[in-house]
Amino acid sequence: SVSPGDTSVLAGLYGPAEAKVSKELPDRAALEVLLRPKVGLPGVLERSREQLLRQTCEAVVLGVLHPRTAISLVLQVLSDAGSLLSCCLNAACMALLDAGLPLTALFCGVTCALQPDGTILLDPTARQEQDARAILTFAIASSERKVLMATTKGSCSVEEMQQCLAAAQRAANIIFQFYRDSVRRRYSKS
Repeated sequence: SVSPGDTSVLAGLYGPAEAKVSKELPDRAALEVLLRPKVGLPGVLERSREQLLRQTCEAVVLGVLHPRTAISLVLQVLSDAGSLLSCCLNAACMALLDAGLPLTALFCGVTCALQPDGTILLDPTARQEQDARAILTFAIASSERKVLMATTKGSCSVEEMQQCLAAAQRAANIIFQFYRDSVRRRYSKS
């Protein structure tokens, strides 16, 4: 369970397991991501986020080591107070890491809100997202801080997007340190 601020997402990972014949891929594992809203059934927004999450996870999971299998990642939104997509990305990475799946790199999600006056807020609340001129969410890889995924809502200039990316890459260092501390705490208890 990952929760920056008041946004909380619970992640569960199942697999690699035997895949249904219709979903089986001969050269790699088939990755499925399911995003469940807090209440009700998933809609278009959840499907869109599922696709972004799946593509990000596929970029780092070494699925070729598990051909003809299925990996299911289920993300349940417990509370949404802003920066939900980045919280989902972080929960997905922690689930992959905890399950011991082979990865080329870790990744993290960072959301930036570009305010009307041009200031950049990291991990904005839902209220700050409503007031923002643009919302940018990045998935940053641990290796060389490369961008695995970027999505925007609203309008911004190229320079503003580069400033948001630089801020997200700096914030990624803090998140990766959190990952290290979490893994250290979890496995030092034995």
